[in-house]
Amino acid sequence: MTQPTARPLAHLRGARPPAPAWYDAALADRPETGSALVGGATIEWRAWGSRGAPGLLLVHGGWAHAGWWSHIAPLLARERRVAALSLSGMGGSDWRAAYSIEQYADELRAVSHAAGLDAAGPPTLVGHSFGCAPVIAALADPSGWAAGGILIDGSITMKPGTRPPVTGLRTQHFADLDAALARFRLMPEQPCDNLYIVDGIARGSVTACDTGLRWSFDPTLYDRCTLIDTRATAKAIRAPLAFIRGELSAIVPPETLAGLRADLPAMRVVTIPNAHHHVMIDQPIALVTAIEDLLAG
Repeated sequence: MTQPTARPLAHLRGARPPAPAWYDAALADRPETGSALVGGATIEWRAWGSRGAPGLLLVHGGWAHAGWWSHIAPLLARERRVAALSLSGMGGSDWRAAYSIEQYADELRAVSHAAGLDAAGPPTLVGHSFGCAPVIAALADPSGWAAGGILIDGSITMKPGTRPPVTGLRTQHFADLDAALARFRLMPEQPCDNLYIVDGIARGSVTACDTGLRWSFDPTLYDRCTLIDTRATAKAIRAPLAFIRGELSAIVPPETLAGLRADLPAMRVVTIPNAHHHVMIDQPIALVTAIEDLLAG
């Protein structure tokens, strides 16, 4: 795997890197799109597969958007109804004056219903990184509206009153798409061989504005987000819970994984070889296989 590069697409100067056939086929599978109104904010979603099939909701990480799953979701939708949303303050969803993990959990529930994920019964939730927190909050809901969850490479160390490790981001403006692509970076920084996936994600990470383009997230989101104690909440969950970790992850090193295993002994754990934190970029097919295996029980 390549060495970490702060700006992985800069050397391409806006050109699209070559992609394998499976990736192009996945992106050609155009999703149904829609939105749900949650607490006064419009939340965008996209969905694949037939309504009436078992539901699966994919939740992105911080500063990300629904498009992070566009090459993954079609592969999971052969026998399922699969949806991905953009949490408020990110992607094409509305920004809020204040954010909270509990309200994000409400967004998951509303989108699951709007996208038809609950037609065959309670859906399963999959969260990556920061997206693990709203999944945990949703699974703790006593109504039991969600059947279970899969957490992907989240440290599960969030606590109320603390702040995420990266705050104080500023809004960046770009004259054109090539300039934005040259500045796109992964957080945390990591090596990446699959630049075609990074490029696809980056192209969906900008929004038009008066000065050209800007990133599609609220730069003050984390400064105004009320958090939960994810570890304590996860320990109280009775629904099935599984965990997928990137073998080379800087977010979930072996000692963090050991703590998770000790606190959540019933949780199934799968490690994806040769994957860093952004598992859906590093090892997309292996991630799909792991999710399929966990869903099969």
